[in-house]
Amino acid sequence: MFSSLKNDIPASIVVFFVALPLCLGIALASDAPPLAGIIAGIIGGIVVGAISGSHIGVSGPAAGLAAIVAAAIHSLGSFEAFLAAVVLAGVIQLVFGLLKLGIIGYFFPNSVIVGMLSGIGIIIMIKQIPHLIGLPNAIFKEISITDFLNRELWITITSEATLSVFYLGISGIFIMVFWDEILGKRHKFFKLVQGPLVAIVVATVLKLWWDNSQLQIPTEFLVQLPEISSLNALKGFIIFPDFSVINQQEVWIVAFALALVASLETLLSVEATDKIDPDKNTTPTNRELFAQGTGNILSGLVGGLPITQVIVRSSANVQSNGKTKLATILHGFLLVLAVLAFPKILNHVPNAVLAAILLLVGYKLAKPSLFKIMWQRGWTQFAPFAVTILIIVTTDLLKGIFAGLIIGVIVVLIKSYQNSLSVIKSTQTDGETFELHFADEISFLNKAAVQKNLNALPSLSHVVLDFKTTTYIDYDVVEILEDFATQSQNKNIDVTVHLRDKTIYNPTSYYRIFEDQHHKKME
Repeated sequence: MFSSLKNDIPASIVVFFVALPLCLGIALASDAPPLAGIIAGIIGGIVVGAISGSHIGVSGPAAGLAAIVAAAIHSLGSFEAFLAAVVLAGVIQLVFGLLKLGIIGYFFPNSVIVGMLSGIGIIIMIKQIPHLIGLPNAIFKEISITDFLNRELWITITSEATLSVFYLGISGIFIMVFWDEILGKRHKFFKLVQGPLVAIVVATVLKLWWDNSQLQIPTEFLVQLPEISSLNALKGFIIFPDFSVINQQEVWIVAFALALVASLETLLSVEATDKIDPDKNTTPTNRELFAQGTGNILSGLVGGLPITQVIVRSSANVQSNGKTKLATILHGFLLVLAVLAFPKILNHVPNAVLAAILLLVGYKLAKPSLFKIMWQRGWTQFAPFAVTILIIVTTDLLKGIFAGLIIGVIVVLIKSYQNSLSVIKSTQTDGETFELHFADEISFLNKAAVQKNLNALPSLSHVVLDFKTTTYIDYDVVEILEDFATQSQNKNIDVTVHLRDKTIYNPTSYYRIFEDQHHKKME
């Protein structure tokens, strides 16, 4: 691990500068204390980084969980109760890892996962508007997503906004877009130094410049980290979980939601990170779930936000030529140094610029081009995608995921019905011929389609039942074929059955045919 220090040390510094604003910004989006985001970043770097089998993956607080966290803190009534749910979520992830459920992501349709991330992106963008324009906490604290459709609310927002905060927020967006989309394409330096860091530096300098003018930024709109003089003093600022709520059903629901979504985000990030790893290392997914569970238990115990592996920090590590997990671990220690040595500086950072960072993160999750791509893929992809987004934005994340899954299952049922067999009709001198080509697998889901097509066969016709590629046929469907054996005789239908190794003419029983096929397959 130490053989790549010349690569890992510079990479850890770059990842630190990417992680610091994201840790603060995600805490802001989660309606959590800023220190909670830093703690999650520290544990994600040092603890998860040490346990994980990933060479270049970086873990920490994730924007994708911000919407769940904010809603959970509100519904559970306190941050302490929420921390208990984080600990339980970590335990659930440990169980996932021990049960080798690292393949769990493969059981969720891609359209639902993309819809989940897009829905989260939309919520993040909407939730950051008050911070971006400097709306006092007392006004927007109880605002829900659907309230933003209310015209009167927008009148209130425009009248109560703080102009100086709005200037900084818009400036942050402009700087990041200009830095990443224009300068970043011209020189490698602009990719190493990340746009969010530049935006924070510029906004902080402007804030200090405006301190003695009419544009002075009120403390309410700034980061508020505790000023910690030593590691011993840190204990006084840590918030501990309230385990007295552990018997409440709501706490377990939140814990399961956190565990499920954090695991999905982690597994998606692992897949994406392994693809961009120049050394093509493969991350063991079950070990990763175990590492994430351990990290979330510790994070919850000491007042941190929930943790996942995150693609933004991981890709920054790859771009900076990080080679081993040492880069991830070192960036965690740099976060410790920042919170102990520079809290006064960090407390001059305007929340508006953090909101600007998160707005762009949310935009990347829910780009208009993504909607276009999903639409072009057809209704089977777009329907679960759109339903997932709609339900997440209007209700909550778990309901959205399961609604998307239900639509996905319905799509599978419809396509299974449509694709169970194909019928080719031809007319010969001796009558009509119907060729029924059956799919590779015929389950009970295909009963209706098989029954419909067999019943439609006319008397005195020639019928070919082609099972050459069929590897499995459900007993329920064999029963339908058994009834067809009698029906074909009554209607004077001439039947030919093609199997992989033989042809049968006018069978009187289909049970025996497929029993023989089954025994041959077993042999």
